[in-house]
Amino acid sequence: GRRKQENKIGARPVHFRRDEEMLKNTLESPAFGQADLTNCERELIHFAGSIQPHGALLVMRESDLTVLQASANVEQVLGVAHEALLNRPASVLGGNLDGQVRAVQPELAAEERRPVRCHVAGGRELEGIMHLHPGGGLVLEIELLSAFDPRAITASNQQLQQKIAHAVQQFSNALSIASLADDVVRCFREIIPYDRVMVYKFDPDGHGEIIAEARDDKLDSLLGHRYPATDIPQRARELYIRNRARVLVDAGYEPVPVLPRLRPGSGDELDMSLSYLRSMSPLHIQYLKNMGVTATLVVSLVREGRLWGLVACHHYAPLPVRYAVRAASELLGEVIATRIAALENYVQGQVDVLLRRLELRLIDATSSDGDWRNALFQQPRALLQPLEATGVALVYDGEITTAGEVPSTPELRALARWIATEAKDGLFTCASIERANPALASITPTASGVLAVRLSPSQPDFLIWLRGEQVSEVTWAGDPAKPVLSNDPLTLSPRRSFAAWSEIVRGTAIRWSRADIVLARSIGHSITDFMLQVQVVRLLIAQHQLSQVRHEVAGSPEPVIIAGPEGQVLFVNEAFLRVLPAASTQGPLEDLASHFTEPQAAAAVFRTLVAERRSWRGELAVAAAGRTPLPVRMLADIVPGPSGEAIGFIIILTDLTHSRNAAAARQHFENAIAETQRAEQLLEPGSRLLREPDEVLTAILANANLAAMEITDAAAGAAAVPLLEELEASTKRAAALYRQLRDYTSRAP
Repeated sequence: GRRKQENKIGARPVHFRRDEEMLKNTLESPAFGQADLTNCERELIHFAGSIQPHGALLVMRESDLTVLQASANVEQVLGVAHEALLNRPASVLGGNLDGQVRAVQPELAAEERRPVRCHVAGGRELEGIMHLHPGGGLVLEIELLSAFDPRAITASNQQLQQKIAHAVQQFSNALSIASLADDVVRCFREIIPYDRVMVYKFDPDGHGEIIAEARDDKLDSLLGHRYPATDIPQRARELYIRNRARVLVDAGYEPVPVLPRLRPGSGDELDMSLSYLRSMSPLHIQYLKNMGVTATLVVSLVREGRLWGLVACHHYAPLPVRYAVRAASELLGEVIATRIAALENYVQGQVDVLLRRLELRLIDATSSDGDWRNALFQQPRALLQPLEATGVALVYDGEITTAGEVPSTPELRALARWIATEAKDGLFTCASIERANPALASITPTASGVLAVRLSPSQPDFLIWLRGEQVSEVTWAGDPAKPVLSNDPLTLSPRRSFAAWSEIVRGTAIRWSRADIVLARSIGHSITDFMLQVQVVRLLIAQHQLSQVRHEVAGSPEPVIIAGPEGQVLFVNEAFLRVLPAASTQGPLEDLASHFTEPQAAAAVFRTLVAERRSWRGELAVAAAGRTPLPVRMLADIVPGPSGEAIGFIIILTDLTHSRNAAAARQHFENAIAETQRAEQLLEPGSRLLREPDEVLTAILANANLAAMEITDAAAGAAAVPLLEELEASTKRAAALYRQLRDYTSRAP
């Protein structure tokens, strides 16, 4: 195939912003291996200048495959002395290495790695990975097949594919993040014989927690262990996103230098961001040694371009891992990330069910005793659990209603007054009240974290969720009185990390996530909408409240029309006038029908509502002059009076643009998946002959379809489109990784 245009010499894109940032960070950062506990966050780990000794690294010129840099151990791996290989074409190695590299080279794209299987003179069988260096040149990392312990792969290639298919199916069936994490650690241990497999999850501040673990029975559990964000420096997190499967074969290794260290011609350090053989930070190695860990495999779980968590595998003896297993691990990481996205959005979608039940309770309570606030707190768990809050308070019309663990009433009033001055766009969020406002430090035990949504544009009415200060206990094996804190890197351990985490989070609550904020806004909007309906009823039955209620209704973000019992328009809010500025605000409802794309259908709805006293829900389109028709969902309801008779009508329009876009995105996704499946079944391009469905690919596509259904059902219209696009890209990448793995393993002996 032809090389992709962006990868031709001289045509590769230049990332100026990233380069400038790297230069700035480089000037302020310690070199690899020279960091300590005070500056390890900025250590230049991607400029390691050395590799792990179980493989060799070559940097070749793209045009003629001349070796420009090589690891010092090439003679042990490739059989040719370093000085005899440097500045010579790769063909001097003999065998078919040169030909295999040239065969793969045209297909390489930026940030992509491709497997290479070959042999060199002397009958040495090799496998490795090749990628483009961002500054130009080819980087080949290669290992001797004879160096692998048979235990490094626990099954044949066919069995490995069966285990992958089983794992994908297990992940697809998981109904929660907790059950998914349990399936992940179990399936990884079945595929690779590591002594311990864990799933780490990061909170919004970057602190981590082990949420699942599968281990050898002889090992102590680390489940529930927490550690500070500084345990994984930011630069390491960035590399985890670019290089999503990292292996350490033996923590006791002696680093092998890459010589010459600086790149010929430019004099720059060799960027090893994508190198799987790259040496690891001495501080990280020390941490592992203090835990007794010898070998590791770490797989990144990336969600919306951010590091959601890690699958971390630990072994207590050296353990090499062949390419097929590394590729399988990376593929499963993509599938896991897809399932995480679906589950997290599904959880958010459950709020719709919660809100509907809440609305019904509010309606019943208002009809029976005229006060909806009691109904709101009848089932406090329904308010607390979705946001993992420990307390909740409603400040409405000068009164306070609470549930869970909350401060005293005077303290809550002081908190509400402060929130009223700080809330922006109807929302306030804080993870450490004592730092944000020391005058309120006394409420830290029960209200260190605060998330509040405003319920009225004109009054200081809020629904406030609270989280207490973070408090955690971990039971450690060994002497609990043993000192754990020190500035000496030799004392780095989970015990020390937990102590550091505890110190960092003191006086804070678990930070509110973006999902928490979205859920809070949804609940707040639902309550606000219900309050709007209550106000509309009051408007119709109590004219003396008209001024106050009109102000509330006018501020509704959705277009609202109120009509009297004869269908005469009494009121339209500002949102309605923004949609239809030329519409008449007087006269019968039927006069508004002309502003819809199907005026006869709209007129029939209004006649049914007024003449037959029947509510209507459905979809229409508004045709504003000079604008594209706006699809809307219309809710046309009767407002009953005390005796059950209709005292008026309320019509609410909801913009369907985002939901239509989501439906289009869903259709595009389904077409892309179907096309992938059709292309996979054809024996040759253009052929009508079909092959048997591939079990693994079928499982991957089934998982993607399930995720798409759950995302579409759960996410709001605007939010669903980028999620479906991300899901499509992830699925295509997983399918490509699997095809690459399948093609590679099918050629293996």
